[in-house]
Order: sequence, then C-alpha cells, then structure tokens
Amino acid sequence: MRKYTFSDIGALPDRFRRTFINSLHGLRPALLLGSRSADGLENLAIFSQILHIGANPPLTGVLFRPDTVERHSLQNIRETGFFTLNNVTEPMAESAHQTSARYPQEHSEFEAVGLNAQYREGFVAPFVESSTLQIGLKLHAELPIDANGTILVIGQIEVIYLPEAAQLEDGLVRHQVAGSLAVAGLDMYFRPEPLVRFSYAKPDLPLQNLEF
Repeated sequence: MRKYTFSDIGALPDRFRRTFINSLHGLRPALLLGSRSADGLENLAIFSQILHIGANPPLTGVLFRPDTVERHSLQNIRETGFFTLNNVTEPMAESAHQTSARYPQEHSEFEAVGLNAQYREGFVAPFVESSTLQIGLKLHAELPIDANGTILVIGQIEVIYLPEAAQLEDGLVRHQVAGSLAVAGLDMYFRPEPLVRFSYAKPDLPLQNLEF
C-alpha cells in the first residue's frame, strides 16, 4: 500500500497532485451551473464541488477557486444574485465537460457546446433545457476560505424541477431514474447504480432495507 505524507503531497508535480487530490474522496455530483451577467451574457460551467448546507431553509454550497483570475460564473452571481444547478445526463456528458474550457466572457458556453438555455417563470438565471433535474438558487452568502483563497458561495434554493418518477413518496430523489451522472476528479464520469438503502440507524433497532 502506498503512503503519502503532507510533505510528499507538496512535492508532487502540480498536474499529478491536482488529479490525485481532486479524485481522492471519490464520486461527487456533476452539475452544470447556469448564470447570466447583468448585461445578459449567459454562462455555463461544470461544477462538482457542491455541498449540502441544510434543508430548513434549503441551502446549497458551491466552492469556487480563488478569484485571482476572471471567474465568469462567480461574477454573474455577484451581479444578479441568482444561478442554477442542472444535472448532467449521459447524452450530455461530452458537452457538459467541454464547458470547463476557458471561453471568453462574451462567448456563451451554451452555444459553444450545443446545449440550450431555458428560462422558467421569469427566473433570472438560465437552466439547461436537457437536464432532468433543475435547481434555481438565490445568493444567500459568500464565505472566503482563508486557507487557500477559495470561496464558498451559499445559495438558497428557490425552485426545483424534476420528473415525478425520480422522487419517492418520502422525498428521496432517485438519481438513477433522473439519469444523473457523477464525477471523480476532473474528468472521469460514472453512472449511479444504487446498491442498498437503509433505514434510520438507532442503537436498539436492526437496520431495514428501504425502497429506492
């Protein structure tokens, strides 16, 4: 078994270290963040650093790299206060990954990668038309992370769209039905295949298998 210490990690080549540490914790959701500038310029970018903050109120965190260079998604959120998160399905995988390319601000990633923007009920930020799970969020807070200069943007969930078949009666979202993909690191995509779902764990009760 290999061993890496903090010093070992620091001595690794940049590209190797980035790939290694980014994929270290396993699978994460692959989501497309849709935004629009105050001037109406659309932006679409793939994100996997997504954090559940809480359910009441419903809050979601998105981790942004340091804004030492232009971060169009972050800039748009700051300007308008709104953004969307949209799942990536298998037919969209290549297009979704291509949004990670550094396009100029005036060049819409929607157009560049062949995905259609969808505006719903006057919501400021664009959704991805082909996504089966669409979440509209309003900026709630922006928290700088002093340790490395990253920025945690916390959004309040304002609206959710998903297929009826992709949700169980107890609220569970069935991502395998929605066709949502997961990602490890920066570039490896996975289909979600559920294995088992357990009941709420209590010290004096055996676990039960639940529907999924």
